[in-house]
Amino acid sequence: MPVVLPGSGVSRGIAVGRARLLQGGQLEILEYALPHSHIDAEILRFQNALSAARRQLVDIRHRIPAETPDEIAAFIDTHLLMLEDATLASAPADLIRSRRCNAEWALKLQQDALEKVFEAMDDPYLKTRRDDVAHVVQRIQRILLADERPLGESEDGEPMIVLAADLSPSELLQLHQLQGVAAVVTERGGPLSHTAILARNLKIPAVFGIERCYQYVRDNEPVVVDGNEGVLLAGLDAGMLAYYRGKQRSQRRAHAALRHLKDRPAVTRDGVRIGLQANIDLPADLPAVRRAGADAVGLFRTEFLYMNRRDLPGEEEQFRIYRDAIRRLKGLPLTLRTLDLGADKALGTEISAAVSPLGLRAIRFCLKELHLFRDQVRAALRASAFGPIRLLIPMLTTTGEVEQVRRLIRQYMLELDQAGCPYDPAIAVGGMIEVPAAALCADSMSRGLDFFSIGTNDLIQYTLAADRVDAAVSYLYDPLNPAVLRLLTMVIDAGRRAQIPVAMCGEMAGDPYFTRLLLGMGLTEFSMPAGALLEVKEVINRSDFHKLKGRVAKLLRQSEPAVIAEGLETLNRMP
Repeated sequence: MPVVLPGSGVSRGIAVGRARLLQGGQLEILEYALPHSHIDAEILRFQNALSAARRQLVDIRHRIPAETPDEIAAFIDTHLLMLEDATLASAPADLIRSRRCNAEWALKLQQDALEKVFEAMDDPYLKTRRDDVAHVVQRIQRILLADERPLGESEDGEPMIVLAADLSPSELLQLHQLQGVAAVVTERGGPLSHTAILARNLKIPAVFGIERCYQYVRDNEPVVVDGNEGVLLAGLDAGMLAYYRGKQRSQRRAHAALRHLKDRPAVTRDGVRIGLQANIDLPADLPAVRRAGADAVGLFRTEFLYMNRRDLPGEEEQFRIYRDAIRRLKGLPLTLRTLDLGADKALGTEISAAVSPLGLRAIRFCLKELHLFRDQVRAALRASAFGPIRLLIPMLTTTGEVEQVRRLIRQYMLELDQAGCPYDPAIAVGGMIEVPAAALCADSMSRGLDFFSIGTNDLIQYTLAADRVDAAVSYLYDPLNPAVLRLLTMVIDAGRRAQIPVAMCGEMAGDPYFTRLLLGMGLTEFSMPAGALLEVKEVINRSDFHKLKGRVAKLLRQSEPAVIAEGLETLNRMP
């Protein structure tokens, strides 16, 4: 009898192979007190474990093939940097000394403290950085406990589908280097985790969040992973396995056929040019932008500058990073989103996200802490002398905020004039439309902005009062809810009336399922992860922009999400 186990499809694709169960489970960490005379030796044991973890990661990095995209090695670099950071390299040693406890317990205490900081963050991408802390700590703990569990091997050359409680990026890289690794399934993790991002870069189908999958799947059993639908299938007969192998072959042919689109423009059948831009999180993502044939970077999240550090990045450091980024893009525009984090005043100079997603974060926080905003905007202005840069302001709510931002930018320009620093005086300033109030007032917002960028992730959850990462209410998080679609239409129409560009940088933009719907709503600029760009371009190139507008207009008059979904399915089946 077939078993269908639902999860979250974090990397698209279909894989057929044999299950390999890696039931590592959680390490048991015990606390025990140390005599004073053993403290120095325990600190040395901890430091030796750090060094061993570093050697392991360096070895993995050296075994990455030379032709591998730069951003894949960057995941290992991130973990190596974390091993150097004082929060992991020094703080546990301080705890060993102050609490006179064993290294494993001190490391666990520090991990708990760091994960609380990340858990309090509202930004889903930053919240998942706690997974990186857990992965790095687990590597050190296994060395301390002499618990080096093998990742397993494929059997008889059969494609291997790995089932695990969790996987770190380095473990995924090791599995990728083993012959026959076809897909991965985990109990934990989400689509924004580094492991998920790496799976997408490696083109490995992956489904995360399937709890207790070990109860339903036997080791070496034939299984199917469908990353498109987000399911793991077991208990399949020969006919069903043959069916999915056929789907797998068809999908491979379709992906291979997309490669020729890289150097072709995104143009609809009736001649409407569509802008396709890439979202990036780190400078290491920049090579992928050019490889995908993107027109620009539509969203550069700058929060990485503020993470895993106790000091704050100054103007000079930011200027160098932004300048280097624009040079590497060789003329492609770069859209910098200003800091989208909040602050807990009790943390002093350290920055974390506000506990409430509706609290003091993003531009609200920056307008309270003007020294941070000043350093970032001045750095971006100075970098604009080296190439096309746009500023994107997150979480705008009122026209008053727009006016205040404009006044401050003019003030910083005057300061640079007095210092003789060159910059682009016509630098474009845009607003993220992710708060329903901003969408409802998009016409008045447009008077002070040069472009809009719609952040659908937040706009949907704020409109529907449903946190998409809360399993209890995530069923309400529906991009096809009529209220959401009406707000999107209002923003796109307001941009057209004001004659300013409107882009979308949320997850909807990178999902081919929504491409024709968005085209029909009048959207002409999409920004997405680089890996999604060619699939979206393929849909655009076989669509008729003006015919879609009429069909989608009828669809938007519907009041039930299910009816809209049915109409969209029909739209997507059109040749």
